[in-house]
Amino acid sequence: MTTSKTKTKKVTATPTTKARVAKRSAKAAPLKAEPGTTAAGPKKTATAPRAGSKTDKILDLLNRPSGVSLKDLVKMTGWQPHSVRGFLSGTIGKKMGTPVDSFKNTEGDRSYRLPSK
Repeated sequence: MTTSKTKTKKVTATPTTKARVAKRSAKAAPLKAEPGTTAAGPKKTATAPRAGSKTDKILDLLNRPSGVSLKDLVKMTGWQPHSVRGFLSGTIGKKMGTPVDSFKNTEGDRSYRLPSK
């Protein structure tokens, strides 16, 4: 019995076409629009807060001549101290356009009030 040995030929794949490589895009930021070219809507004016809301209660406390301490505001609102400070800065100060005075009271606690007119 004769055994026939078959030789296996290794075939290497040669691509007939070149692989396509995507072009790299620039990593630069897009150009910004010229200032003033966008149409701005009418500026909203600050409206009075609803009666009985937390904003209304805070404004009433801030209108006192002696002001109100941060501890009292935290107790009245149920918020964390950093949330009260953010509300005073962002909503009262920036959105409503009302400056808020910050000072230390006689006990050394941080207090806030609206400036007298």
